[in-house]
Amino acid sequence: MSSYVKTALLLGLMTGLILVVGKVLGGNGGMAVALVFAAVLNLASYWFSDKIVLRMYRGREVSSADAPRFHAIIDRLVARAGLPKPKLYLLPGESPNAFATGRNPSHAAVAATEGILRFMDDEELEGVLAHELAHVKNRDILIASVAATIAGAVTMLAHLAKWGAIFGGYGHRDERGVNPFTLILTAILAPIAAMIIQMAVSRSREYAADAGGAAIAGQPYGLARALEKLDTLGKRVPMQATPETAHMFIVQPFTGRALMNLFSTHPPIQERIRRLLGR
Repeated sequence: MSSYVKTALLLGLMTGLILVVGKVLGGNGGMAVALVFAAVLNLASYWFSDKIVLRMYRGREVSSADAPRFHAIIDRLVARAGLPKPKLYLLPGESPNAFATGRNPSHAAVAATEGILRFMDDEELEGVLAHELAHVKNRDILIASVAATIAGAVTMLAHLAKWGAIFGGYGHRDERGVNPFTLILTAILAPIAAMIIQMAVSRSREYAADAGGAAIAGQPYGLARALEKLDTLGKRVPMQATPETAHMFIVQPFTGRALMNLFSTHPPIQERIRRLLGR
């Protein structure tokens, strides 16, 4: 099954989940409200998520005079990929990482940390940036935003189910009345299911971006070496990232919190390298 078909199925599951939660909370009317709620959140994410995340990580837009190497590599890659040149941002900090954001290829931004520019040679950095441009080309930023906002909507609705179970003020009433057990079960299981689906969407898109990045760069070796280096250096110099934005980076940011690292939004590094090199 291709990663695109898998992603479509996963997003369909996520939408189905929000409809189920809405149905539990308020019957058919609740389903309609839940769907509208998800659509509003997705629209807001589509227009504003790039600005929010860049501000969150203190990204500073850099010109070719500020970061000539960064710009030169991007110039070569966008020419090969047939993409408009994105805005480039520098993130403070020694932890090596990078991400792409923006609602479409014409309104995209690529952000890199000071650490990744320092630790990577040109071929490795080209592999990393080609991976990010593949995300832009595949419109993965929009897909990730949709998955994240629907997951957030499911979580919020699950909180309503929890309070409904406590106070009996929410939920669909049929001839048997409100079922508090169903509300409690929904409140517990729905956010877990949403998180698992969101992580599966993210992992699927990472494999596709690795393959697309290798195609843009013209070879897979720079990205494979970069991933190995990122795995080692990221553990040594952890990055403080929020769980809501961890999926955006090229590798899972290591925060030093072991529990969060159990729920990874990224495939295992060694498996990504194996697929890149066709082993």
